Amino acid sequence: MELKTFKKGGIHPEENKLSVSAPIESLAPPAIVSIPISQHIGAPSKPLVKKGDEVKVGTPIAEMSSFISAFIHSSVSGTVSKIDDVVDSSGLRKQAIIIKTDGDTWEKSIDRSPELKKNFTLDASEIIEKVKKAGIVGLGGATFPSYVKLMVPKGKKAFAVVINGVECEPYLTSDHRIMLEKTDEILVGVSLIMKATNLKKAIIGIENNKPDAISIMRTKAKNFEGIEILPLKVMYPQGAEKQLIQAVTGKEVPAGGLPIDVGAVIFNVGTAFAIYEAVQKKKPLVERVVTVTGKAIPKPSNLLCRIGTPVANLLEQAGGSLENAGKIINGGPMMGKALVTPDVPITKGTSGILVMPKELATRKKESPCIRCAKCVTVCPMVLEPYLLSRLGRKYLWERFEVEKGMNCFECGSCSFTCPANIPLLDYIRVGKTEVGRIIRSRK
Repeated sequence: MELKTFKKGGIHPEENKLSVSAPIESLAPPAIVSIPISQHIGAPSKPLVKKGDEVKVGTPIAEMSSFISAFIHSSVSGTVSKIDDVVDSSGLRKQAIIIKTDGDTWEKSIDRSPELKKNFTLDASEIIEKVKKAGIVGLGGATFPSYVKLMVPKGKKAFAVVINGVECEPYLTSDHRIMLEKTDEILVGVSLIMKATNLKKAIIGIENNKPDAISIMRTKAKNFEGIEILPLKVMYPQGAEKQLIQAVTGKEVPAGGLPIDVGAVIFNVGTAFAIYEAVQKKKPLVERVVTVTGKAIPKPSNLLCRIGTPVANLLEQAGGSLENAGKIINGGPMMGKALVTPDVPITKGTSGILVMPKELATRKKESPCIRCAKCVTVCPMVLEPYLLSRLGRKYLWERFEVEKGMNCFECGSCSFTCPANIPLLDYIRVGKTEVGRIIRSRK
């Protein structure tokens, strides 16, 4: 039987899963953490602590400031040294809570035992509240507050939970390792999501280049009611929520629409694991698995590290040297963005750190567009990247909006496939930034 995938566009870049066989290992807490108060979609959190306050691992240090926001917890035990601006992954200075570590004392309420807690009696509202208080956000990169996604809006009807185990970005393997090493915990997390959303069916989509994950998830899913494991054809960017929903359900999320518009509630496998820990172990989101990889890294790794840890610490653990580093990328090579400094802290949305050697990080010389339309063929949103890029380059914002430029989710397939080496996505991003500002000003 032919494997499912999404219908329009897509590419298959070299996978380079260098760290796929590296088991998850814990990184020691750093001497100092810098925990940004804005590491999620929505309003920045409001600090609850001040200079001199003592905290433990799991102590709330910032609270939600609006409906779309998230609680933040200390990832180390120690003393708040200051609240100051630090450079984040965007290259801009953002407010962060800086804590000096003095040990590793956890809040007593957190269950740190390895024992699986499968059974639960909580109702939907209790699960949602625990997810909210634990500061869980989407760990696939979007960082949307998870408790909001668990609340199906009035007037909308969901038919299934869709779980993203695709991990289609080249190099990244953190989700793959979690599926292998935390299988039962993920499945309990999915069951909690089903309970919270009052759904009886969940589909976990996994690309067919992860046969070991498919096998173990299928075997263990037999012990969980309503959970199906669905192998998918390998195709980038299948991890994007609209493309995954189409691959798994056959339904197409409309332009500008949300998954719930076609009856889907979607979460990443890492988020499902975090929801398990939040609800069953009372553990807030204070650490996450990050892939540290690249052809300039001697020991590609999957590291469980505390939120706020400097990227430099992860590179050191993986034996990385900056001597031949052309770029340090937050995320994968397709959608990730280059960091301005290795001192940037790990946040809830950091899935990988990729070090590109100089010879691979240098852009090829751009030449004139040859009108081949390859960028149009591979665009999963059926846009015209060559045109949108030109509009962005020439500051034609009104036309950019008319041509649906805001529907681009920046997968980079167009730039990857362009034989003229035109940085199409760069100019589209310029257009999206400016047109987004114009749209907000209308409101």
